[in-house]
Amino acid sequence: MPNLLILGAGGFGRMIYENVQSTRQFDKIAMLDDAAKGPEVIGKLVDYTALREEYPCAVAAFGNNKLRVQWVDRLLAAGFVVPTIIHPSAVVSPSAVVGAGSFVMQRAVVNTHTVLGKGCLVNCGAIIDHDTVVGDGAHISLGSVVKANCQIEPGRKVEAGEVIFAQRRVIDGVDSRELQDALYAFGFGNQCSYVKPFGAGHINETYAVYMPGEEGDELRYVLQRVNTHVFKNPREVMQNIFGVTEYLRTVIRAEGGDPDRETLSYIKTKGGENYYQDTRGLPWRCYNYIPDSVCYQSVEPPEQFYQSARSFGKFLKQLDGYPIETLHETIPKFHDTENRLRTFKRAVQRDVKNRVRTCKKEIDFVLARAADCSVLMDGLRQGKLPLRVTHNDTKINNILFDAETGKGMCIIDLDTIMPGLALNDFGDSIRFGATRAAEDEPDVSKVHFELDLFEAYTKGYLEAAGDVLTDAEKEYLPWGAKIITLECGMRFLTDYLQGDVYFKTQYPHHNLVRCRTQFKLVAEMEEHFDEMKAIVKKYSEMPGGEKE
Repeated sequence: MPNLLILGAGGFGRMIYENVQSTRQFDKIAMLDDAAKGPEVIGKLVDYTALREEYPCAVAAFGNNKLRVQWVDRLLAAGFVVPTIIHPSAVVSPSAVVGAGSFVMQRAVVNTHTVLGKGCLVNCGAIIDHDTVVGDGAHISLGSVVKANCQIEPGRKVEAGEVIFAQRRVIDGVDSRELQDALYAFGFGNQCSYVKPFGAGHINETYAVYMPGEEGDELRYVLQRVNTHVFKNPREVMQNIFGVTEYLRTVIRAEGGDPDRETLSYIKTKGGENYYQDTRGLPWRCYNYIPDSVCYQSVEPPEQFYQSARSFGKFLKQLDGYPIETLHETIPKFHDTENRLRTFKRAVQRDVKNRVRTCKKEIDFVLARAADCSVLMDGLRQGKLPLRVTHNDTKINNILFDAETGKGMCIIDLDTIMPGLALNDFGDSIRFGATRAAEDEPDVSKVHFELDLFEAYTKGYLEAAGDVLTDAEKEYLPWGAKIITLECGMRFLTDYLQGDVYFKTQYPHHNLVRCRTQFKLVAEMEEHFDEMKAIVKKYSEMPGGEKE
């Protein structure tokens, strides 16, 4: 083995001395320094040329970046072999290029296709990601991170713990580092034309991602930041979504349908993950936008509501064979109405925002129907009502309709896919759609339960799902409509009492207004309950609409 001469015997030089020893690449190791003393120091810096024959290899171990590169050049000009020093604990990709006289210290990482110039220092624990170029004499300090595709200028010092990002193009509509990082995480950053807010959801933050197309920019993807105050375990949420959508693709293909239009296609990150987690720990996910589709925020003609019923009924039926035991309960007790009642009572008792005085009538409305909150839960406990794969947010605006045919095409917003009761899904559709008033209509005199819309939905739902529903489930359908509407009103009222911490609000009494519309619907459902039961019976007796 050759002998090595280390120029510089200060603190950094001593580190290099120990690192060189650990490599076991050299027979004798000696040092030169103008000031430092020690048994390893055999002369002054000026002596280097005189020692070339005995020490054919030499490195410049100076902390000053400029000085280190100057000495590398001198050594090379003098005919020395100037090696790279890589500690055994460091990880350097076989495809990386490390220039003459560079040092890669303990536990540092130099990733794929990265290029280090001459005289560079990659200090302990530093990470340089793939396809990065580090200029001559640069110092990547302790524990710092240089991200992929970066350019580090010659002689630059990246400070300890600093994170360096590649210079990125400016994307219209991107107003935060987190949004930019998410776009790059899913591989859109280099091509994306622009981004803008998308949809009208209460919970998640949603963006439309536009990409260059043959005829100009086109909406290609939907990017969402998941609300972790609501969905506390995004990993489980995304496992549910990927499992269900991949299963649906198989079912739809077997039925002769188009899986690219009839279910959402979620996209994994460039790293193969179901979602991306930003620097704040917040999760982002992405799916393909389905073109030539339309989403309605409210029910207009009864035919539209009928089509939505067929869509949700078909969704339930297609997932009848899904292994329900593999699903996570991403929001525990989401439609446990008894638990919602307990939470409501605690909110009334605590009255943290001093709002009880403003809604005593609404509080009494709930308390008068406390027994109703156990009807569906009792049916589940008694084994009358089975658990199914349920959507749990079956509003019409969670369906994409075919823009040409007007038929329901694809179920969206799958965050709340969980084991649940089909009655909850049915009931949520009725509470939202069997009225021509908005969910937050401030004038409750305009809010009415529309029996014709209830009939249209019931007909479509039982046509699509009647042969998988049990007789007990069909019998309880009116109860599903009433209970879920009561529950939703109770949730709006609870959130109002707690200070509007769950639902997005546009003004101080927004949740109270929402709760009043729901309670008005409950009251009118009670008036028409016998008629509702008669309608269910009528369509339950259709051919193929019964199941033991």
